[in-house]
Amino acid sequence: MGPSVKIFSGNGSHELAERIAQRFGASLGKVNIQKFSDGEFQPIFLESIRGDYVFLVQSTFAPTDNLMELLLMIDAAKRASAYKIIAVIPYYGFSRQDRKDKPRVAIGSKLVATLLEAAGANRVITMDLHAPQIQAFFEIPVDHLDSSAIFIPYIEQLKLENLTFAAPDVGSTNRVREVASYFNADMVICDKHRKRANEIASMVVIGEVEGRDIVLIDDICDTGGTLAKAAGLLKEKGARSVRALCTHPILSGNAYENIENSVLEELIVCDTIPLKQQTAKIKVISVADLFAIAIRNAYENKSITSLFIHSQLRGKK
Repeated sequence: MGPSVKIFSGNGSHELAERIAQRFGASLGKVNIQKFSDGEFQPIFLESIRGDYVFLVQSTFAPTDNLMELLLMIDAAKRASAYKIIAVIPYYGFSRQDRKDKPRVAIGSKLVATLLEAAGANRVITMDLHAPQIQAFFEIPVDHLDSSAIFIPYIEQLKLENLTFAAPDVGSTNRVREVASYFNADMVICDKHRKRANEIASMVVIGEVEGRDIVLIDDICDTGGTLAKAAGLLKEKGARSVRALCTHPILSGNAYENIENSVLEELIVCDTIPLKQQTAKIKVISVADLFAIAIRNAYENKSITSLFIHSQLRGKK
């Protein structure tokens, strides 16, 4: 009898992990995060995982307790003689720190990769890294899923007449170009200049948007300032409608207020990070099916290439 699959979750991604386990066809494993009065915590697996494939689901958004929980769970699984330990990280935190772009700064995404490996992870499954080259920070396999596999069907059912895609900044250009090419649609770029983090000094639109139905695409929505400003500028330039698709709803600070007060028709996000509050303009699409397939394929040693990008949808065109 070969190794079986056990799926566990930290506190940060419990609801998503339950959905993933249900789609996979298994019950979520039992783990207890024991907490001490000083804030320290210790994960304890409440069932045997000896010789099993152990999938640990946890997004590493703030607070850093979520990352530390994941590291401790990996260490506990290693010491409990798990056969393989796979960190399932729907949102990979610290991914914006992917290079040394100024003197005397940390490269946080590399440090997190090192920590995951040191803790004992054998593989990582994640989605829409802020910078795809982060995969090269690892010496273990990284399966990088692509949210376009679930966003493209949503865009198709909207049946927009004059569909045009927009990148809210230059860094999103490659991601947006892939989706635009699938639809044979035009693409525009909102080029922004920041004074400092989370504060935009200026923004200009490169491309024609008058009379178009614009879909902004980005990997994260933090304060919502970039999306709100881009949407307003696109409407000023004559866009007929503007909506946005963002994989990871960080939504910090005044994000909910910024989105509600913007000209956006809607903001579509994934459940890689749980929403702090519900709002009429923000709609959630689950990634549970995609991750459940990735977990099964990883367990059965099947290809996960079809889940990296929306290539599996091209055959249906």
